[in-house]
Amino acid sequence: MPGYVTHGCLQRNLAAVLALCIAAATTSVSAQTLDGTAAAKQADQIVAPDKPGTLTEPTKEKVSWHSKDDSNFDASDFLLNHRGALPVPMIITEPAIGYGGGVGLLFFSESMADAARNAKETGVMTPPNITAVGGMYTENGTWGAGLMHFHTWGGDAIRYLGGLAKVNMKTDYYGLSSAPRSYQLNGWLLVQQVLFRIGHSHWYIGPRYTYFDSNTHFTGQVAQEVGLPDAQRRIGKVGLVIDYDSRDNMFFPNRGSYMELELQAARPWAGSSQSFETYNGRGYTWLPLARDWVLGLRLDGRFSAGDTPFYAQPYVKLRGVQQGRYQDQNAAMVEAEVRWNVTPRWSVLGFSGAGRAWGKWKSFSEADAVVSVGAGFRYLIAAKLGLAVGIDVAHSKGENAFYIQVGSAWR
Repeated sequence: MPGYVTHGCLQRNLAAVLALCIAAATTSVSAQTLDGTAAAKQADQIVAPDKPGTLTEPTKEKVSWHSKDDSNFDASDFLLNHRGALPVPMIITEPAIGYGGGVGLLFFSESMADAARNAKETGVMTPPNITAVGGMYTENGTWGAGLMHFHTWGGDAIRYLGGLAKVNMKTDYYGLSSAPRSYQLNGWLLVQQVLFRIGHSHWYIGPRYTYFDSNTHFTGQVAQEVGLPDAQRRIGKVGLVIDYDSRDNMFFPNRGSYMELELQAARPWAGSSQSFETYNGRGYTWLPLARDWVLGLRLDGRFSAGDTPFYAQPYVKLRGVQQGRYQDQNAAMVEAEVRWNVTPRWSVLGFSGAGRAWGKWKSFSEADAVVSVGAGFRYLIAAKLGLAVGIDVAHSKGENAFYIQVGSAWR
């Protein structure tokens, strides 16, 4: 994304649901190429109501909204066998832009149950291709609309992700001030990414291009330290993305790790009106402590250099901290989360994190460190996919927030 505020608000609230549904399609893949035996075994974990050999016919068995194992509410059958358009609601609770909502509409090339059956026949687990459109609106007047497409080739050896979005965001910038200065960010966003699997490993690598044509306007007190606060800017960034994924489930992992390294440069020849670089790295790992206990650890660093637009500066991203509140040339965060799976369906969790932004306005030692703490719960709403939903409540200095979560808060 062109800027961290844009990334945090637009992607988190509009594209997050769409990305999660893409993750649903790849949940059974576990980020690895499988041999025939492994693919068949993993495909067996997805049980389809209709019988093999009827892939072109819709299931004649009524979709059940309750698990046959424990009789609890479960959406697995519906999600696994859904064909065509799938509406997905969004609820937004981000303090930076206020409460709001939206909807996404997803179009699958095949159902996930069909993908599992095909894996048995071919020995390769390949997620269905997905096209998605969506829109969102919040109480402070922020809105966005977008189109995304996810496609794979060669048995999931190549993954393409592309998106086009229009965003009109109203939020605050702090910079050198302890008081917020409200501004409006309006523009068009284009993202193109292709990742190639390295052999049969957990690693992916490939190029990413981001273009953002924007207008910024301060609606009250102007942040004079940013140079030209009201201006039209274009960001054109090219770079390299490296991913590693060994999670046992892309929604709500119990073990495994995820890592992404992103190196991007904005240059005039790429369509940018300013030259700067961004270097971002994030890593998550989940460790089983006991039969029903899981420890999650997160390390996240975001760095920039050059003539970075003020809205594209890195910021501290933690639950309970307003996005963009602590923002500077660099930002780093650490977070830990402990989860107790009380029953096969219900789990409770506690978490705490710390972060700091520094570099341009303040040195590392001068910058404020922010600490957040919180707790939450999850309900396993689709057991066959490992999909859990719930609520997190978090607190940081002078601020409280709650979040409606689909799966893990770390993505």
